[in-house]
Amino acid sequence: MFSENKRDKKSKKEMNHLSKEQNKIAEGTTIKGDLEGQGSFRIDGKIIGTVKTAGKIVLGKNGVIEGEITCEDADLEGLVKGNIEVNNTLTLKSSAVVEGEVITGKLAIEPGADFNATCTMKGAVKSMHNDKKQTKEGKTA
Repeated sequence: MFSENKRDKKSKKEMNHLSKEQNKIAEGTTIKGDLEGQGSFRIDGKIIGTVKTAGKIVLGKNGVIEGEITCEDADLEGLVKGNIEVNNTLTLKSSAVVEGEVITGKLAIEPGADFNATCTMKGAVKSMHNDKKQTKEGKTA
C-alpha cells in the first residue's frame, strides 16, 4: 500500500521533470510535420509545420520555421514565415526575420530585426476615439 503511494509520487515528479526538459532540433535537420510538447524547444534546423508547446521556443540564427508557432515565451534569431501566438513575451534578436501575423502579451525587438507582420497585443485594448467621447460627455454633464 505504501509502495504504491511512493510510486505515484515518483511518477508525478518524473512527469514534472520531463515537462521542463528542452528538446533540440540541430542545424542541418529538416522536419516536415507538427511538433507538440510540454517542454521547451531549441531549434537550429528547419521546421515546416506547426510548433506548439507550453514552454519556451528558442530559434537560433540559422533556424527556420515555416508554419504556426504557439508557446508561452519565444526568443527568435532566425526566420519565421507564419503565424505566431505567444502568451507572454516574444523577443526578436537583431538577426530575426518575421513574416506573418503575431499575437503576443509583450514584444521586444532589437534594432536590426525585420518585423514584417501584423501584431496584436493581448490584454485590454481601449479605443482612443471612445475615450475622447467619454471625456467630452464628462465635461458637459
